[in-house]
Amino acid sequence: MAFLLQGRLPVNQDLLLMQKGMSMRKVRSKNWKKLRYFRLQDDGMTVWHARQAGGSAKPSFSISDVETVREGHESELLRSLAEEFPLEQGFTVVFHGRRSNLDLVANSVDEARIWMQGLQLLVDFVTSMDQQEWQDQWLSDWFQRGDKNQDGRMTFQEVQRLLRLMNVEMDQEYAFQLFQTADTSQSGTLEGEEFVQFYKALTKRPEVQEIFENFSADGQKLTLLEFVDFLREEQKEGDHASDLALELIDRYEPSESGKLWHVLSMDGFLSYLCSKDGDIFNPTCRPIYQDMTQPLSHYYINSSHNTYLVGDQLCGQSSVEGYIRALKRGCRCVEVDIWDGPSGEPIVYHGHTLTSRILFKDVVATVAQYAFQTSDYPVILSLENHCSWEQQQIMVQHLTEILGELLLRTTLDGLLPTQLPSPEELRRKVLVKGKKLRTLEEDLEEEEEEEELEPELEGEQEDEPELEAQFESESQKLSPRSKDKKKEKKFKPSLCPSLSALVVYLKSVSFHSFTHSREHYRFYEISSFSETKAKSLIKEAGNEFVQHNVWQLSRVYPSGLRTDSSNYNPQELWNAGCQMVAMNVQTAGLEMDIHDGLFRQNGGCGYVLKPDFLRDAQSSFHPERPISPCKAQTLIIQVISGQQLPKVNKTKEGSIVDPLVRVEIFGIRPDTTYQETNYVENNGFNPYWGQTLCFRVLVPELALLRFVVKDYDWKSRHDFVGQYTLPWTCMKQGYRHIHLLSKDGTSLQPASIFVHICTREGLEGDES
Repeated sequence: MAFLLQGRLPVNQDLLLMQKGMSMRKVRSKNWKKLRYFRLQDDGMTVWHARQAGGSAKPSFSISDVETVREGHESELLRSLAEEFPLEQGFTVVFHGRRSNLDLVANSVDEARIWMQGLQLLVDFVTSMDQQEWQDQWLSDWFQRGDKNQDGRMTFQEVQRLLRLMNVEMDQEYAFQLFQTADTSQSGTLEGEEFVQFYKALTKRPEVQEIFENFSADGQKLTLLEFVDFLREEQKEGDHASDLALELIDRYEPSESGKLWHVLSMDGFLSYLCSKDGDIFNPTCRPIYQDMTQPLSHYYINSSHNTYLVGDQLCGQSSVEGYIRALKRGCRCVEVDIWDGPSGEPIVYHGHTLTSRILFKDVVATVAQYAFQTSDYPVILSLENHCSWEQQQIMVQHLTEILGELLLRTTLDGLLPTQLPSPEELRRKVLVKGKKLRTLEEDLEEEEEEEELEPELEGEQEDEPELEAQFESESQKLSPRSKDKKKEKKFKPSLCPSLSALVVYLKSVSFHSFTHSREHYRFYEISSFSETKAKSLIKEAGNEFVQHNVWQLSRVYPSGLRTDSSNYNPQELWNAGCQMVAMNVQTAGLEMDIHDGLFRQNGGCGYVLKPDFLRDAQSSFHPERPISPCKAQTLIIQVISGQQLPKVNKTKEGSIVDPLVRVEIFGIRPDTTYQETNYVENNGFNPYWGQTLCFRVLVPELALLRFVVKDYDWKSRHDFVGQYTLPWTCMKQGYRHIHLLSKDGTSLQPASIFVHICTREGLEGDES
């Protein structure tokens, strides 16, 4: 079966050498460095490893799991071992999601180059694969797993074992009937194309065939007019259905004659439904489609908490990898806790804990390299500064020298603004958020030398007690002090004027009350709230919080009790218009699914425009008590079927999932609910539910939908199989496939569920 893709794989000397195999050192830490024999499999899609050449091998990674390959000098770990191993011989395999990087050291520079170039070639090839090629590759993988003796053919016994691996419980007689039909050579085994035919018989979609026949006069094809009717009536494509029909036929009809006559076969129809055009996520919401010229306070901003941590809050590892991952997934606000380090170099770690330390200058260099790889819109450095005057000056030096033109040092036009600038105006700029000695007005009025500022520094600190309070609360917010507080306060460092001057639009101030903010604060001042404080404010004064967030930015951070780096539900804070709801990005789960669901839209650029009622200074909206809005909607979801769901228990060959679908809605409190289908026994390959769920939603503009597939277990909590989360406003109606993601947010291709979506204005139907 490997022939399916091998014919299209690039012929390359590096790949041939990789397929022969090479010994390399696998490096996990300064103390764990072991020699392993790595070999690219003949299919060109998986790398296996063994303790030595000819030893018992096991899979190391799949090419589809790899995001990129980095050179040795880019690895923190390999840099720390530079005296032991030449950096030119090392390289790093970086995976999608949260899987740890794989650091390898080859025996020579040439061998390292072979693997780096070869792997990157394969990654680029996989990235460019179309839907059919993915299907071929998936089939090839299954054939490899089913063909136990690797002789290139499959007996019926091997097919039976494969069906269990594929999550299929099938009557033995029926399975044998399909096997014999596919075995056209009558050899008693299935080879290449015979296996493809067996798979096609196995994956027939009667529910799709029925839809096709409902719109096709002859049951064989959809004419252009019939397809237009389907797009208009079922898919709600509206006036552009005619133009779209031609595009889709051209894109998905496999036969040239079909394209020529503008007709769609059943195969073409199924290809369309399984494609991005048949996806539940509206393709018009994928690129940047929102107005990006409004003030920063009008957007939700993808924000990370304690970005340097890749583990827990007490003993976890600090790493620049935390910043790389956050920035590459679209985070636009990253946090940096800076403390005095040895040799005069500021360090970054979670103060008063056992988390490891990294250099501040390495963090800044990482931001400079990765800030705008995913998005051109501004990156905010949220500085928690605990450094002495001297090391603050070093911080300023690193920020200005390393970031250069990327760093915003003054207002955009040198004039005093009346509102926050827009993401568009701040493209490719890094903004510093932190404490500031003076007002922006004073900064712009006077261009004083640093020595002239020094005498009045003490007075400034006393005049602004909120800065002290903010410093105290921020530095204490997550961990107990190890020393006496009074003793520490005595030695508290002052704020260096040159660092203060780098804070332009994001001056940190303490929050007292909404009235105090209106009367004393300016639009460029920003307050931070713990999740507990923010939630209590929403309950006490939800409408005031909404109005506050129209003109001023708010940052919310997780409770200090979350030492395990768990997350809170960001939806509650978004409902009040809070822009920077900081998450422990390193921790997967429901809360990060919701977070990723919101920021999946608008090009994944990290900025999402808030609904209009959260951008109106006179808004009467209260997230806890919304007044009967006229935009309420009813959602009717028919959960039809599932396709190729992954096994939950991969260690037990015979275990097959009993899948059910849970549809969850997150929004304002009255809208937050869920419903489930029944479970289907022993079928993860092509389960059929055919159940209808009905929801009534008061504020759809704030709602997110999460589709979760679970493996039913009557003894305990159902096991997670896969999920997909998206904003209500990005949901397409009609017959749609939902392509499932893992707990880690990576693709589970080709796993999907097939649904029919219908929304209606107003509230109707049963109570959900």
